[in-house]
Amino acid sequence: MDLIEFEAERTRLTAIATRILDATIDVDDVVQEAKMRFSAAADVDDVPAWLTTVVTRLCLDQLRKRRTRDRAESSVPADVLAVDPEADALLAERIGGAMQVVLDTLAPAERAAFVLHDLFGYSFEEVSAILGRSGSAVRQLASRARRKVQGTPEPAGEQAARVESRRVVDAFLTASRGGDLNTLLSLLSPDVVMRADLVGQRMGTEQIYDGAPAVAARFNGVRGAAPVEIDGELAAAWIAAGEVKVAFVFHVTSGRIDEVELIADPEVLATLELTRTHSKRGSDHQ
Repeated sequence: MDLIEFEAERTRLTAIATRILDATIDVDDVVQEAKMRFSAAADVDDVPAWLTTVVTRLCLDQLRKRRTRDRAESSVPADVLAVDPEADALLAERIGGAMQVVLDTLAPAERAAFVLHDLFGYSFEEVSAILGRSGSAVRQLASRARRKVQGTPEPAGEQAARVESRRVVDAFLTASRGGDLNTLLSLLSPDVVMRADLVGQRMGTEQIYDGAPAVAARFNGVRGAAPVEIDGELAAAWIAAGEVKVAFVFHVTSGRIDEVELIADPEVLATLELTRTHSKRGSDHQ
């Protein structure tokens, strides 16, 4: 590809990466990697959109690695960790703003959704395409991030809805493993939809499962999906040799599942903050 087109986007891409990452070395690495991928790309119809997607996903991968590294370092005695006063001073100078301090508390996906939508003005539809997530997922991520940035506590109603959502998804996964079709149907909204990404479709999954009977039939008797948390929400995933191959993200409204995201794209999976969990019923050990 013509690198002149890339250079025309460099300032905007650097600004996005800086807001998401706030680390000069990481920003430079991300922009350089995006440039390399662009130069190797065969055909790109919408250059700005393509580059924004690549940079955002690279940033999310960096954040995920950073959080994993931070968790590992937190278990090491402080006097064992390397200290670089000059680097620390430079970083402190750059992240002195209150906004950046708050952004650092957000989960990676929340941070990306907030930066792209609230700070750079991308529509939710555009953010959905960039992150490889559904529109409802992106709205939830941005809403949670906005509340945290504003310092607003989670309303009691939303806390209760979150608890109810976890109960519904846990019951659904248990019914799935047990082949309990009636329970599956009772936990699904009549007009529920499950959408699979392109990688999932190449693996043999239908693009859309429309309606409770179709979604219930897809999950009925399925025992291999392990319960996980994705961006803080209860979900499920196919895990092989320690690697997530497919993730299922459930969206619950009024006590029923009304949308399921089937994510199999490795680039999108790499951006998810996924934690293995265990069903209270103990039935997830296969």
